[in-house]
Amino acid sequence: MHVLNELAARLSGAASLLLLLGLFILLRFIVLYVGRLLWETTRRVYNRLSKGGIWERTEGFLDELRQRYPRFMGFLDARFTPRRFSGLPLTLLFLAAAYIAGLSLELLDEVLEANEIVVMDQAVNQALAAWRSPTAVLVFTWITNLGSTETLTAVSIVSTGFLFAHRRVVYVLPLWLCIAGSQLTTWAGKYAIAKPRPEFLVGVEAFSPSFPSAHATGAAAVYGFIAYILIRDLTNSTRRFEIGYWTAVLVLLVTFSRVFLSVHFLSDVTAGLIVGGFWLLVGVATAELLARREHGSSK
Repeated sequence: MHVLNELAARLSGAASLLLLLGLFILLRFIVLYVGRLLWETTRRVYNRLSKGGIWERTEGFLDELRQRYPRFMGFLDARFTPRRFSGLPLTLLFLAAAYIAGLSLELLDEVLEANEIVVMDQAVNQALAAWRSPTAVLVFTWITNLGSTETLTAVSIVSTGFLFAHRRVVYVLPLWLCIAGSQLTTWAGKYAIAKPRPEFLVGVEAFSPSFPSAHATGAAAVYGFIAYILIRDLTNSTRRFEIGYWTAVLVLLVTFSRVFLSVHFLSDVTAGLIVGGFWLLVGVATAELLARREHGSSK
């Protein structure tokens, strides 16, 4: 009877994992379809606005402002031109990083002062208890190792070797900036806040404080930046999507594994993704500036 129960538990865990994989595949088609639909809608709206003469009227109004306020409008033109990375792309990255930093501070304030976060963390942890079969725990233990400091360091060293071999040295510094910045921020936050972890499962352990999750932070920063390097020079939009989507799935699986294995609360991994996303944006901005500077000096 014990053998049958164990077999049933393993089959249930395997079925759950297959269901999860199926959901990710289904979600891929949904995201791809919605993305194409939004792109087509945006293109049609742009064409209609162009035919209506809105851009010409707007440009005339801006020209008048440029004559009245040349310095101020020159500054805005430099910040919002799409022709240079130091213009609109860098401005958008800066705004996104500032927004992410604001979210991180707001979440930190909630964790330190609000009981609602604690109640939600406990509820999510308890809800996952019924799904923690031996097979599922084993699989997510393997997945969570993909976000460990040792694995991320090894991935980064190997990536650095490939970058040197393919003469893309300009991305080495931003890559290690992502790693160093995300890890320093995370570990400083852990010991400054000293939030206790949830009750561990049998055979699962961790020794540092809980908030934020270093696995979630590192996975978002390192795997995200590597995906950016791979995507940057691709011209095929489908390949770009595939790399971006499955990298996001990997990061989310590593993040979810921390909550599933009861070594982190939901708020811990949420903060980790926010911190990792911030340093990913910093790394991308740094890489683009260095790449443009190198391209300019080679002319």
